Amino acid sequence: MTVALMWEARAAQGRGGELLEWARGQELARQPLRRETFRAPDDRVLVITWWEGSDVGAELPELPEPTADLITRPAHRWRFESVDIG
Repeated sequence: MTVALMWEARAAQGRGGELLEWARGQELARQPLRRETFRAPDDRVLVITWWEGSDVGAELPELPEPTADLITRPAHRWRFESVDIG
């Protein structure tokens, strides 16, 4: 089984580049199978990590919350369990 963790935050106005660099610089307690970082309009940053051999409720390393002055709201977090590969 593979679990994907998604972390998404929106930067404070004009600070999208800083949030992107902050997210890219965050080290996790252990290495995922894969990690991708995305940016989107409105200074949003998305990080997806993939973990093998875990169920959706397993304890897995996640990105922390950025400092309040860097974001417009708390980061959103979702967990997904792989059901199909195609």
